[in-house]
Amino acid sequence: MNQQFQIRIKDAKAQLQAHTGAAPHEPAAGQVLLQVSAASLNYRDLLTLQGAASGAARDGLVPLSDAVGTVLAVGDGVRGWQVGDRASPNFFPAWVDGRFDPSHLQQALGGGNTDGVLSQKLLVSAQSLVAPAAHLSDEEAATLPCAGLTAWHAMFERGQVQAGETVLVQGTGGVALFGLQLAAAVGARVIVTSSSHAKLERARQLGAWATIHYGETPDWDQQVLSLTEGLGADHILELGGPDTYDRSIRAVASGGRIAQIGVLSGFNARPDIQSLQFKNARIDGICVGSVAQLRRLNQFMAQHRIRPVIDRVFDFEDSPAAYTHLASGQHFGKLVICL
Repeated sequence: MNQQFQIRIKDAKAQLQAHTGAAPHEPAAGQVLLQVSAASLNYRDLLTLQGAASGAARDGLVPLSDAVGTVLAVGDGVRGWQVGDRASPNFFPAWVDGRFDPSHLQQALGGGNTDGVLSQKLLVSAQSLVAPAAHLSDEEAATLPCAGLTAWHAMFERGQVQAGETVLVQGTGGVALFGLQLAAAVGARVIVTSSSHAKLERARQLGAWATIHYGETPDWDQQVLSLTEGLGADHILELGGPDTYDRSIRAVASGGRIAQIGVLSGFNARPDIQSLQFKNARIDGICVGSVAQLRRLNQFMAQHRIRPVIDRVFDFEDSPAAYTHLASGQHFGKLVICL
């Protein structure tokens, strides 16, 4: 048997329901069967559940994209994996390396028509798997494939953040905290914004160079300029969406870059393109990353002994409560479900 959670739609409403079904079949050629030990939530998972009744996900979808597990069996032709290995599937299973193909969007785990990882047993493509950093627990390793990889892709695959550069991260969500930890590890100066003094204090403990309470300083872009002697931030992780876009453009340094990631305030931004142009700055769209990038992230985590920040760990049967806690916005760090 195989226990999992599914998104079920009834009377135009979506909810998370436990389901017990048959165990997956033996892995086919190129596949691996995983015994999932831990999974983690991302903001995208909340949007998927909330939008399922409007077509964001099919009825019966197994949610979540991030997990770690143990190999139970391997199919014909699989190389590099054997029973007992610890492994984590990539968010985009088919994006192994190289240039992103738009078709990968339809295959992202835990969205649309593609089942995710909130299941005790899981069949995955062997080419999508990465060995987690050895110093990480299963709970910690399960937090990397979406939020961690997104921050890594933005700052090191695309941005090449260097020691002494200034990085601005918006908020204290999963991507933001990974951005803080990764950038601080190479000696960058990281500025963190939040509306919570308590969260800003914790960000400083993680290595933030400066913090801004945007509730008390709504013109936080001017504060960024003040902190950097008028130069601005070399790299910005744009996580707020339309409500923060123009401030990000004002805060970015000449020749700097904005990594477009988050949509907390919506999807329809109308940025001040002229100001961006006059700064010779650029906006990079970032959508998670490839298997090869996830492998490099794990190597970096191991090299610098970085441990992800976990807010709370939930038992498998309490998965709906994990969603509720995510929706509350009270968390600091990742929410993990143990299977």
